[in-house]
Amino acid sequence: MYTDPIADYLTRVRNAVKANHRVVEIPASNLKKEITKILFDQGYILSYKFDDKSTTQGAIKIALKYNKDTKESVIKKIQRISKPGLRKYAGANEMPRILNGLGIAIVSTSHGVMTGKQAQRENVGGEVLCYVY
Repeated sequence: MYTDPIADYLTRVRNAVKANHRVVEIPASNLKKEITKILFDQGYILSYKFDDKSTTQGAIKIALKYNKDTKESVIKKIQRISKPGLRKYAGANEMPRILNGLGIAIVSTSHGVMTGKQAQRENVGGEVLCYVY
């Protein structure tokens, strides 16, 4: 058993990108499903599928996205920010900008999981889960 499921999720994606895998399978949870939806909406992954029949908790299959010409991954870096030992929170007007707006911060708010830009628009703060660029 691992203590930080979000860090495990990010590490599995990071390892699959480094190994140039096309698909990565991750144990599912509601928070991981929301993060996956955000990665898809922002264009960092090609597609995803929630497989609820494989195990009791289910699984998420993520098809990673690569550049057609250079065969480089679209995800350059995916980094955990708020950890179980040290939580990082940001208010609505102090959301971090990643690579001058080229990357995204994924934030868990009282209105659900969303990007930092969405949280600013909705004027809510929350826990900064990770950075993706």
